[in-house]
Amino acid sequence: MDSRNPIRILTVDDHPLLREGIAAVLAGETDIVVVAEAGNGREAVEQFRAHRPDVTLMDLQMPVMNGTEAILAIRKDYPEARIIVLTTYSGDAQAVRALKAGAYGYLLKNMVRKELIETIRSVHGGKKRIPPEIAVELAEHHTDDALTEREIEVLREVAAGNANKVVALRLNISEETVKAHMRSILSKLGANDRTHAVTIALKRGIIEI
Repeated sequence: MDSRNPIRILTVDDHPLLREGIAAVLAGETDIVVVAEAGNGREAVEQFRAHRPDVTLMDLQMPVMNGTEAILAIRKDYPEARIIVLTTYSGDAQAVRALKAGAYGYLLKNMVRKELIETIRSVHGGKKRIPPEIAVELAEHHTDDALTEREIEVLREVAAGNANKVVALRLNISEETVKAHMRSILSKLGANDRTHAVTIALKRGIIEI
């Protein structure tokens, strides 16, 4: 890759300062150029259509449409799209969702200065890039039973501080069913109690508050 045919980048993040920081990191590279920016997932899809970048840097937690939804939307129309997730969050569940959606790379924001340029070049060359600490998390939980959608709903309600009776009312299920879901959740997460289950789920990115 040379300066006459640079790698064209779309940066997607709801914090303008972070987009500026990325632009600053890339400014000195003759073979990489930022062609567009977006502040949420919906804008990302629009900007991708308009500019067809070689590599997209995608934040996950954004208003309007999150990063994983944007990756799915882009890859539906452009299956060859090369997308690198940039996030502050190392939870394995979030990484799995992003990678299943079609991300080629996964980079924590605190690694941007050291690893962004090399990751962009790797992904542009068709390689997948996952940092060692994320890979370890993924391997550690690879054989875990995933929580069902309903179990995740129950856990979100519990994380909001709701008692079983309230959770049952809000989800329109019986209190016994809530208790059964909680038993399954504790077992799958290897948690001692409700609070421990919520802590594990937050750390792994299974739920967000």
